[in-house]
Amino acid sequence: MYDFIKKNIYLIFLFIITLFIGFLTFLTFIDKGFIELSDQNLQLLLIINIVLLALLFVFIFFEIKKAIRNDIDKDGLKSNKKYITYFALFTFIPSLLISIFSLFLFSFALEKYFDKKVTTVVNNSYELAKNYVDEVRNKIQSEIVLVAFDVNKSKKFLNDSDKEYKRFLKTQKLIRGVDEIHIIDLNKELLFSTLEDDAPYIPPLDQALNLVLDDDRPLKIINAFENRSAAIMRLQNFEDRFIYVVKYLDKNISKYLTESQEAINFYYTVEEKSTGIKISFAIIYIIIVSLLLFISISIAIRFSSRFFRSINNLILASTSIGQGNLDIKVPEVKTDKDLEILNKNFNQMIKKLRDQQEKLIINERHEAWGSLARKLAHEIKNPLTPIQLTIDRLKNKYSSELNNKDKENFSENLKVINNQIKQIEKLVNEFSDFARMPKPVFQKNDIIALINDNIKLLQELDQTIEIDFIHNNSQLFFNGDKEQLSRVFLNLIKNSIESIQQKTEKVSNFNKNITIELNEFDSHISLTINDNGVGFKNLNSNIKEILNPYFTTKKEGTGLGLSIVNKIINDHNGSIEFISKEDGAIIEIMFIK
Repeated sequence: MYDFIKKNIYLIFLFIITLFIGFLTFLTFIDKGFIELSDQNLQLLLIINIVLLALLFVFIFFEIKKAIRNDIDKDGLKSNKKYITYFALFTFIPSLLISIFSLFLFSFALEKYFDKKVTTVVNNSYELAKNYVDEVRNKIQSEIVLVAFDVNKSKKFLNDSDKEYKRFLKTQKLIRGVDEIHIIDLNKELLFSTLEDDAPYIPPLDQALNLVLDDDRPLKIINAFENRSAAIMRLQNFEDRFIYVVKYLDKNISKYLTESQEAINFYYTVEEKSTGIKISFAIIYIIIVSLLLFISISIAIRFSSRFFRSINNLILASTSIGQGNLDIKVPEVKTDKDLEILNKNFNQMIKKLRDQQEKLIINERHEAWGSLARKLAHEIKNPLTPIQLTIDRLKNKYSSELNNKDKENFSENLKVINNQIKQIEKLVNEFSDFARMPKPVFQKNDIIALINDNIKLLQELDQTIEIDFIHNNSQLFFNGDKEQLSRVFLNLIKNSIESIQQKTEKVSNFNKNITIELNEFDSHISLTINDNGVGFKNLNSNIKEILNPYFTTKKEGTGLGLSIVNKIINDHNGSIEFISKEDGAIIEIMFIK
């Protein structure tokens, strides 16, 4: 999913902008957007919608074309286009039918929305709430006149007594059915009130007070949106005194009035712009359907490429195997679980065939080189003894007859010949060892102990080299030939030591280190030797050639050591791999249990 979003980020961004402009156009038509409702703004929004919609279609076309080219055509799966076409049609046709039906249904519903009965209900709902407010307002107007009359009449009785005024006003409050009665002065300060606490008192506006200064008629004050209705009137029998009566409306009246007013405004706005609303709704629907269509086609392409690419890879791999190429490998692509298992099993089959072929080649190669080595050892060894005897005779016969100077030259020449004979004997012995490689005798052996023994032995060659042996077991038994396995470990660790010593000739100061790591797994044993010597950088050809008999990079090497190692590992159902790195080399050995 993340890859799909990443690949189509620009298309998704364009879709979001187009959808946003579509909804903004819809909201502007119904006067609910932040853009002012006007013909000029609506025309501009519609033009932007058309341009963005065209760009969206162009992007979708090119993205689908690119997806087909990258995921279908490049793998030779052009026949899969029909599946993509079917998939797209199965999505497009229902979407088209649903969109037509939805637009028709929306248009029908919008027309019913403006039915005469609905219009009547909308208008009446507001009128009912408004009539309730008018009724309360008129009641306040009549009640304040009666309260003012009783206050004026009781002037002498009240005599500005707080206690009498409290009792009198509370009685008036109960009789008249109001919530608050206040007597205030010219500065709107409370003189007497039905309130026990003056904190909730809200004075009238200055404009209201000014209107009744010289007028004995009551003034209605109403604020329905705050659920409050009031009236103020001048008291004729008092100087600069006013009676202020408050009546609280139903607590939901402001909500009813607001919602009713908004509903009426919205209703007539929608009625006026119904055609534009249909257009904007159609645009939004087309945008969403276009994206769904693109997603469905993209899914079809991915599904087809994942499914048929695996089959195509298997066909290509089987064809290569039929032609004798066992280096082929089926790419492990993300697909259905069954196909992934099939690909994995196919690759394992190829690996087993390749391993068997390599073992056969190694055995045949060793047999051929072994036969050659036996013949060479025999042919070379035969003349060595007469040559050595002849040299001894020459030395005994002529050494005493030569002067000191000639005698010294004579001895040096004989010494050179002897050294060369020893080199030939060493080569002959290696040939003999290579030719006489016995079949392994399999017994349980502790590999950790074998490696430790060889490390102790080889550490004496160069104590400046640090050898780290890492293993996750105290003992690790493996069924193999002890002598041959020990020969493998000795040869490989010795090669790493010599590689580091060779590097020392050019680089004097560096940390000399060999790391040997041994791990046991359920199916195999893994051994890794990692050194920081010269590595395999000098090899210009295939690194696997290092395993061939008589191939060597050493000045005095015969090229048989690694070939024997490879033969031993192969006989023990294992494999060896040489990995070059920037600073040294890595050797990986794997033994199948």
